[in-house]
Amino acid sequence: MTTLSRIGQGPAVVRRGPARHFAAAALCLILLALAVLASVMFGSKPTSASDVLRVVTGEADGYLRTVVESRYPRTALGLLAGLCLGVAGTLMQGITRNPLAEPGLLGINAGASAAIVAATAFLGASGQRENTWWALAGALATGVVVHLIGTAGGGSGPVRLVLAGAVLSAVLAAFIQAVALSHPQVFDTYRYWVVGALGGRGFDAFWAVLPFAAVGFVLAVLLAPGLNAMAMGDDKAASLGISPARVKGAGLLAATLLSAAATAAVGPIAFVGLAVPHLVRALVGADFRLQILFTSLAGPTLLLFADVIGRVLLRPQELMVGVVTAFVGAPALLFAVRRMRGAS
Repeated sequence: MTTLSRIGQGPAVVRRGPARHFAAAALCLILLALAVLASVMFGSKPTSASDVLRVVTGEADGYLRTVVESRYPRTALGLLAGLCLGVAGTLMQGITRNPLAEPGLLGINAGASAAIVAATAFLGASGQRENTWWALAGALATGVVVHLIGTAGGGSGPVRLVLAGAVLSAVLAAFIQAVALSHPQVFDTYRYWVVGALGGRGFDAFWAVLPFAAVGFVLAVLLAPGLNAMAMGDDKAASLGISPARVKGAGLLAATLLSAAATAAVGPIAFVGLAVPHLVRALVGADFRLQILFTSLAGPTLLLFADVIGRVLLRPQELMVGVVTAFVGAPALLFAVRRMRGAS
């Protein structure tokens, strides 16, 4: 049995020493700092690190300050969305014990997209701030419905949750297509939003979803010991005084809040929630306490670097980050899987 097939079976699966953890943390922090710096440096108009420093110290002229400061919102959104997607992916893979699990399995992306399409077509919604609130409401509502369907009749198996998410996503996708085809003006809004992008959004989107992201992250941190116990089996966890049903329910709530916040803020960005947990496990092992900490660093790093690549690759045009993440994340995920096989 490989390490990959034993995801979530407790911190004893792959042990790492404190020195390795410290080195991994230092590496993640350095890469995150470089990603943040690159995010405020690169754009349609290239700037240097010294330009950014002059803006920070107040020595830059008005034009340079405007250029650099216009990149602050997308950097903040990249930090928040990357954290949310990475931690949500870790929770989903731990709860479902499925190495291919990611936030989209809960139908979050489809729910947010359906809410925006419906609000635009039938309620005349427009504007980024309004769309953010509709996407958040749709994502949260979808997560609740999936949880209710997946636990109906007293069951709470991961297969039922995945099936419930898949079924609801298919229904919502059909609804989106029907509305978008019958309302051409809706398609333009949906086409831009559904790809996922950090640009074209302000701090209002960041502040709107921050409370939901904060609650979800705190829940994830508090649930880490319970997830470690559950990784040894539900019976073993129960013998240690852990309620598997409560941990799963709270974990799904946390994953829903985190996924909904990220999707509402920047659109449905795929692959981050799938790839980042695998990369982190290759670094620190299977302890969920460390996984949640490190995915909160690695997720923003991957997303910000992908956004920078999208800005530079077609300059002065821009390639949306939702397109870039798959190209950036796929090689990293394959590398992590090979490493994990070697450690089995």
